[in-house]
Amino acid sequence: MITRFYSSRIEKNLHSNKVLVIYGPRQVGKTTLIKNYLKNYKGRVYQSTGEDAALKDILYSEKFSTIIPFFSDYDLLFIDEAQKIENIGQSLKIIVDQIPGIKIIATGSSSFDLSNKIGEPLVGRQNILKLFPISALEIKNQFGAVDVISQLDNYMIFGSYPEIINLKGKQQQIDYLSSLRDSYLLKDILELANIRNSKKILDLLKLVAHQIGQEVSIQELGNNLDMSKNTVESYLDLLEKSFIIFNIRGFSKNLRKEISKTSRYYFFDNGVRNAIINNFNPLNLRSGKEIVQLWENYLFIERFKKQEYKKITSNNYFWRTWDQKEIDLVEEREGKLFGYEFKWGNKIPKPPQIFLDTYPNSSYQIINKENYLQFIT
Repeated sequence: MITRFYSSRIEKNLHSNKVLVIYGPRQVGKTTLIKNYLKNYKGRVYQSTGEDAALKDILYSEKFSTIIPFFSDYDLLFIDEAQKIENIGQSLKIIVDQIPGIKIIATGSSSFDLSNKIGEPLVGRQNILKLFPISALEIKNQFGAVDVISQLDNYMIFGSYPEIINLKGKQQQIDYLSSLRDSYLLKDILELANIRNSKKILDLLKLVAHQIGQEVSIQELGNNLDMSKNTVESYLDLLEKSFIIFNIRGFSKNLRKEISKTSRYYFFDNGVRNAIINNFNPLNLRSGKEIVQLWENYLFIERFKKQEYKKITSNNYFWRTWDQKEIDLVEEREGKLFGYEFKWGNKIPKPPQIFLDTYPNSSYQIINKENYLQFIT
């Protein structure tokens, strides 16, 4: 059992008459995290899921006379898969406003749906945490740096979903990721966005999977898939909000030749990316380009997890000019720019002088296998 970063922090983030909302991809351990916390909770707890028809009826009524008596005897309410309940935000607002001292935990695997339903009614009444596949930070904290380093190839190929960490055989890992891809990955989008054509979305993901580290042309994707530009943009947005991919925009402030209106996409997990294209080959059977893509995706998502868990506030960008000067990641934080270039090999290229000249209060660092551990943990 991996000790999650939030395991000892639930109590700190759980407050009376507020809702603790935990978002994250499916199968990353949100339910397990809360159930482990509740094992030692001393108060009276009501637990249910968004699939409970009786609970749906009570909350959907939005009647004080129905909702308040039902929950008033409990100290804590835990609703798993809360996005499945219509008007969940308005119902939870009634509970936190009318029952003194009650605490609420709501989990959901679909940020676009749960945030829409909870966000506005619970302004000032919620605390949000995001949980992702197991991070290098969590592995290092529990098993030490050696495990992160020695298992690097495995993390780059099979990712770090909790179940993957516990599976030892390659075929078991492949079977799990294939099942995740086929059964869970698009479930939120298909159910909640009322989209029927899952094949088109999978085809879109396949194209994105081959373009890691490159600017993605929405028009080109649409042409390849025989879809309109608006439809492609809509699908990409849904894939982001359901924690499958995330978007990095180009950074630009001072130079006319900087590229700023395009995007690069990365996957929240390397294993999911490889499952999308059904390629679990070891690194020594992959092209140099493929290895670089996997390395870049791994560093991006692990850095993203570190930012989220350690509350490092940062705007993340890539930087590139039309004449091919580029930096993989630019973090804008603390009033400064921090540029990071990801390299799989040992070559140390010179920093783009035009970037340092244009942004004199910036820094530049190569991240490679020699120093990546500190960068992501």
